[in-house]
Amino acid sequence: MTQFNDRFLRACRRQETDRPPVWFMRQAGRYQEKYRAIRKKHSLVDICKIPEVCAEVTLLPIEQFGFDAAIVFSDIMIPLEPMGIDFEYKPGVGPIIHNPIKSKADVEKLKDLDLGTDLQYTGESLGILKRELNVPCLGFVGAPFTLASYMLEGGPSKSYIQLKSFMYTKTEAWHLLMQKLADSMANYLLFQVESGAMAVQIFDSWVGILNVEDYREYVRPHMERMIANIKERTDVPVVHFGTNSQHLLLDMKASGADVVGIDWKTDMAAAWESMNNEVAVQGNLDPTLLFADWELIEKRAKALLDSMPDKPGFIFNLGHGILPKTPEENVRRLVELVQQGVR
Repeated sequence: MTQFNDRFLRACRRQETDRPPVWFMRQAGRYQEKYRAIRKKHSLVDICKIPEVCAEVTLLPIEQFGFDAAIVFSDIMIPLEPMGIDFEYKPGVGPIIHNPIKSKADVEKLKDLDLGTDLQYTGESLGILKRELNVPCLGFVGAPFTLASYMLEGGPSKSYIQLKSFMYTKTEAWHLLMQKLADSMANYLLFQVESGAMAVQIFDSWVGILNVEDYREYVRPHMERMIANIKERTDVPVVHFGTNSQHLLLDMKASGADVVGIDWKTDMAAAWESMNNEVAVQGNLDPTLLFADWELIEKRAKALLDSMPDKPGFIFNLGHGILPKTPEENVRRLVELVQQGVR
């Protein structure tokens, strides 16, 4: 039996590793020919909800590229459906909410998750993966702020008017919504851990639209509550990732996460230094760089690796998810480059 590869878990805990572990956000997905073949037979929701298919898709990038960690294939919107949010995925747009939150009464109507029933398929998928994988598998959720953003805006937004006006003018309802989401998502992550996840990641895709003052008043207390809830009941590493979040890194660190994800617009070494190297860091190559010629990819990847202090706790990743149509050969060569231990 192949020895279990624990580099990712060791790096999360800032323990010594022989090289940085490497995995990519959205590493299972549309850029893969094998995934696109599966999508011809199954919708995105089907893949998330059919454990055997979910496990098959999750395993694809591990088998193809040899990443040091897997992440269960799902979507941040999936747990909102049993809470009472009616949505659909619109091609080229993203999730569209048919019953957006407009009042405190709407927040109060949100249902508590019955994890063993409502999201049993995720647990079954993780059970299969625990048996099949020889690397850790992450579970994940959307952060309360990003989920609330979708629920209030009704879908993706450029102005965030509905979100911010609700936050500023219906503040009691806002905090109730965030509390419900923080508690529900913490419980969902714990369920994923019980089912086989060896680490968890919280994705805060929209959080960069807030300034530091608003983050501290409207978001950080709920992130602290959520992560404390997780930490009280398990010792698995918690990764906290946000986009356009350079100005929020110290607050994200203070939330209690073991690993802070750094987006591609941020200087990785400087970000780690700003946090006094007191947490592990993950990131942060620009995903669009993978469309360049290999010579440039190699140059930038080596520069990132060389820039990082020779201290335990660095996880090589992209600064956002892999994009559709990314050349698979560039993914393969980049993973090999990192795994060769180039520093």
